[in-house]
Amino acid sequence: MGLELVIFIAAILFGIFLYWRESNGNGVYRFFNKILNSKELQMKADDPKGFIYKQPFIPRLLFVVFSLLLVALILQFLTPISVFSSYNGISGFSSFAVGTLIGTYVANFVLKSSKVIEEKSDSLGDLVGDAVEKGKDLIEDLKPNDDVEEIKEEVDTKTEEATEEKKSARERLKDKGLM
Repeated sequence: MGLELVIFIAAILFGIFLYWRESNGNGVYRFFNKILNSKELQMKADDPKGFIYKQPFIPRLLFVVFSLLLVALILQFLTPISVFSSYNGISGFSSFAVGTLIGTYVANFVLKSSKVIEEKSDSLGDLVGDAVEKGKDLIEDLKPNDDVEEIKEEVDTKTEEATEEKKSARERLKDKGLM
């Protein structure tokens, strides 16, 4: 279990690195796009999409799994490392694939949040100032003052008057002429 955890954490870092690297430039993706697509279907020059960057879940998953499968097959047949011959190898492969995929989403979250923070950095100070002012107003509203005592006295007098004015059930029936 310890080795799988190390592999998983390394895979998350690898996924973060892949996503960050592809967000800076997508030259390999453009190269394969030019080779595989006709002139009309090729991506535009300002399109930042890559194998992982700005891709939905399924193409990202397929790219990660197939590229790791290719690396595992090369390791299986060209080196004495046997990836697919034991449970530990398959488990390590799957945890590396899942960790890489999670790492790409972690990197996506970090890059998007840093962009939002940069855009909103000026307004964050205003938001904090507004929150402080609202907090001060709330504290002032919670402080006891003389108005509350006056309101309590008025409520007490009204309840006393209401209890004095109430008639008994017998008197009400007599008033209606039922008794």
